[in-house]
Amino acid sequence: MGEKKTFEFLIDGGQATAGPPIGPALGPLGVNVLMIVQKINEMTASYSGMKVPVKVTVDVDTKEFEVEVGTPTTSALIIRELGIEKGSGLAGRESVGSLSLERVVKIAQIKMPQLQAKTLKAAVKEVLGTCLSMGVLVEDKDPREVIKEINQGFYDDFLSEEAS
Repeated sequence: MGEKKTFEFLIDGGQATAGPPIGPALGPLGVNVLMIVQKINEMTASYSGMKVPVKVTVDVDTKEFEVEVGTPTTSALIIRELGIEKGSGLAGRESVGSLSLERVVKIAQIKMPQLQAKTLKAAVKEVLGTCLSMGVLVEDKDPREVIKEINQGFYDDFLSEEAS
């Protein structure tokens, strides 16, 4: 095994190109950049329309490479669930849509490995915080309202770890 170099990129799912930032970073290593880009696009196709973190590790001597795909940002997942372009520029005054608590839980489960949250309930509250900053309602309510309800135990059955 030769020396390995690792690069991290944030790309649009399924839209990576041999141009910047990937080409200039990997080109000098003498690897087949197009092959790497193709692999990235295959692996991120399902995240079309979202920014996805990608890690590329290259063996400098053999030119072999590995591609690891991270999960999109919480806001990108919320945008996909709602089918909107972007969050509200006037969060708190203008909402861009409403998610069901079920969908919030789904996003929390996808993001759980990256979040600091120890429990599903805590992860859901983190996602609700992102909803709040984006002007996204949950169950047609202000996310702060839903966080209060979670704290009061309203959704305990729904958010118990066994349910996941």
